[in-house]
Order: sequence, then structure tokens, then C-alpha cells
Amino acid sequence: MKKNIGGRTALATAVTLFMAMGIAQAEVVKIGFAGPLTGPSAHQGQDVEHGIQIAIEEANQQQLKIGGEVAEFKLVSEDDVADPRTGTAVAQRLVDSKVAVVIGHYNSGTSIPASKIYAAAGVPQISPSATNPALTQQGIPSVFRVVNDDATLGRYAGNYLVNKLEAKRIAIFDDRTAYGQGLADEVTKAVKAAGGNVVVREYTNDKSTDFNAILTTAKAQKADAVFFAALDYQAAPMAKQMKNLGLKARFMNIGNLPNEQFKQMAGSAANGVYAWNYGTPLLDMPKGAAFEQKLKDKFGVGVVQSSPAAYDATWAAINAMVKAGSADPKTYLPVLKSESYEGVTGTIAFDDKGNLKSPAATVFQFADGGWKTMSVERN
Repeated sequence: MKKNIGGRTALATAVTLFMAMGIAQAEVVKIGFAGPLTGPSAHQGQDVEHGIQIAIEEANQQQLKIGGEVAEFKLVSEDDVADPRTGTAVAQRLVDSKVAVVIGHYNSGTSIPASKIYAAAGVPQISPSATNPALTQQGIPSVFRVVNDDATLGRYAGNYLVNKLEAKRIAIFDDRTAYGQGLADEVTKAVKAAGGNVVVREYTNDKSTDFNAILTTAKAQKADAVFFAALDYQAAPMAKQMKNLGLKARFMNIGNLPNEQFKQMAGSAANGVYAWNYGTPLLDMPKGAAFEQKLKDKFGVGVVQSSPAAYDATWAAINAMVKAGSADPKTYLPVLKSESYEGVTGTIAFDDKGNLKSPAATVFQFADGGWKTMSVERN
């Protein structure tokens, strides 16, 4: 009897060792994410994180091999609270965690300072949402984005205000972040180039929700259109305050308005609002509806804004690692720069600066309880 127990013990030990050897053979590849997971932009950061999680889950289900070994992809998430100083701190933590790539940050104001830390460590950074042109103008060969930049989108918006909406007197506001100020400056240039008149150019900050002073100035200047470069949690109260002041100007925003959260925050003031978004409408994407359903099934909420781009950014990095046979950035970076990937949002391929080739943008208007596609623009 004792001999039999010993046999079973020996067998169990052998199985345990075999399993341990199997686990040791799997290459753990850490994928970093940084974005706002708390604070007023938390729903945006969580949306990005959801996209990354879906991509990692799919990759692990496929048991992809890197250099002959099955890779186990793991997400390392950091909350940068949309703050540049915190952004650099979490960037260093991700580098110290030995991540193979960083998907992020969400904001331009955190992405730009963090990019220097990743560059120094040789870690590729792919942002699904940071649109300030400066991000890819630093000469860093390992920085990429999978959305339009603001120079392009600002040109679209400025032309649309003047030529399609026939606005004559335009007020332009920004939240004084790297994203907001840079975007508003691009829209200002585009409006003037199209022959429009910028009658007010003011700014607030990314914490404010009281815009009565600058809106009163716009009303005094008889503005017939207001453009605000800021996120949805500020655009909603501005829309409300425009309505309360009786400022009968068309309201346009860029970035993250076409979502259910804006509708809930703005209420009836959402009616008539114009909003640009990066990429094509979700349901126009070949894989858009299926991706939306995946998010709803797993998280109980669909796309807010950037999860499809985050999913594509993650898969672009994973595909490059698989094709290169290595998760070492020095080895897979050339593949990431040269290869293309067919994603949810379309073809992911980068130019020599790390910008997305042939990006699209869409302008929506809120009407009849939902966002209606008005126009899709491409380079």
C-alpha cells in the first residue's frame, strides 16, 4: 500500500514538473497601457483599456508563437489621471515593468512627455487617441498613432464651418491642454484660410465647467458658430450654457462627443450639436458591429470612442512580434514600421513619422435622439 502511494506521489510530482516545464516554455509578453481610469475622463480611458483587453484575450486564445514558443500576453495598466506629471511617473513604472509595447496614452498632454521616457528605454508607444501633431514630430522612431492628427482634422473642421455650415462669425475656445490648444489653433488657421472670420479666440482650463463669461463674449460678438476643443465632460455644460444664454450659434466639438455619455450629460442641449470624430462611423467599419458586440458581451458597454483604435494598435504590435519572431523592440520595431495590419478601423500602416497612412474622419450631428453621420473625409 505504501509503495502504491509512493508511486502515485512520484507520478503527481512528475506531472507537476511537466506542467511547470510547459509553463516555463510560454513566453510572457507584457503589453502596457496608460490612460485616465479615474476622474472625469475615466470612461474614455476604460474604453481604451477594453479594446486592449479584447485583443489580448483573442491573441491568447489563438496561442500565437513568438520565436517558436507560445506567447502569453499580459496587460499592465496604469492610471495617469490625464495629468502630464502623473503620466511621466506611470511611464517610468511601465518601463520598469519590462513591457514590450505601450498602447497609450489617451491624452496628448500625457502622451508627449511620456514619449521621451519610452524612447529612452527603447519601448514602442502606439497611441489610439493622442492627436497633437507634436507627438510624431519629435523625431522618435518608436512613436506611432492609429488616428488622424489635429493638423488634418483641424483643416476638415475649419473648412466645414465656413463652407458647409456657412458660418460667418466664429468663436473658438480651447481647454488649454496640449490637445485642446493645438487643435483650436489648427481650426483657427483653417477658418481663416477658408475665408471665415474668427471673432473670439478664448480659452478656459480642463477643470472648468462654467463658461458663461466666454460665451457672453461670443454672444456680444454675434457669433453664429462656436467651436470648442475639449472633451465631452466640458462640452456638455457648454452646450447647456449656450442654450441658457440664448446664444443661437451652431456648436461644434472634436474628439469624443458621439457617444451615449454626452447625450446623458447634455440632455436637450445635445440637439443640433456637431461633432467630429476620428475614423469612419463604427457601423461603417467592416468589423465594427462584431467588435461592438464583443465589448457589450464582455463589459456590458459598447464603444465609447477609442476602443476600436486601441484594439487595432494592440494587434498591430502583436502581429509585428509574431512576424519578427521576437518581443524585443529592437527586433520587431522594423516590422511594425513596415508591415500593415487589417483591423477593425481599417488598414493600419504607418508613414515615416509614425502617423497613420490614409486616415479618415467623420462629422456627426445629434438629431432625433442620436448621432447622424453628416460627412466622412479622407486625406
